[in-house]
Formats: sequence, structure tokens, C-alpha cells
Amino acid sequence: MKVNTQSVNFTADGKLIDFIQRRMDKLDMFYDKIIQSDVYLKVENTSDKANKIFEARVSVPGDSFVVKKQCKSFEEGTDVAIASLERQIKKRKEKLRAHN
Repeated sequence: MKVNTQSVNFTADGKLIDFIQRRMDKLDMFYDKIIQSDVYLKVENTSDKANKIFEARVSVPGDSFVVKKQCKSFEEGTDVAIASLERQIKKRKEKLRAHN
């Protein structure tokens, strides 16, 4: 799956982008009809330690899922957001199965 990664207010290094790509690729195991995914990485200028925002939009036929997580690191935000996306995708798949 192609993941479009955009970093706002900073430059993301290759290791972080590869990490996000590997994690997002795991979503293909749950639902193989994913059209595209967009990831936005943002750093807020606050004194709070949890100033990293990970936002992902996953497009599937007829719908799209959006997850936004704020954590201390982008890796932590990625893991939490992917877990949330997995739940949403599984729920949608169950609904489609029940409907057919």
C-alpha cells in the first residue's frame, strides 16, 4: 500500500517514514481493498511533552477512516493510531459480511 507521508513544521527522517510504512502495511492483512492512506505528522509548539501529533486517513471503497493521536513520540502515536484503525477496519468488514 502506498502511504503519503507529510511532515508539518519539521523534516521527518527516513527511519521514521520506513517505520510508518511498515506499520501501515500491516493494515492490508485486515482489509485488502484499501485505496490509499495519508499520514500527517505535526509538532506543536507547547511546553507539554506530548506535543507530537500523528494523523492518518485511510480510504477504502465507499468510506474513509481518520485517526488523530497526540503522544510523546511519533512511534508511540503510530502504534496507537494503527491499533485504532485495525478496530475500525475489522468493524467495517464485519458489517459488510453481515449485510451480504
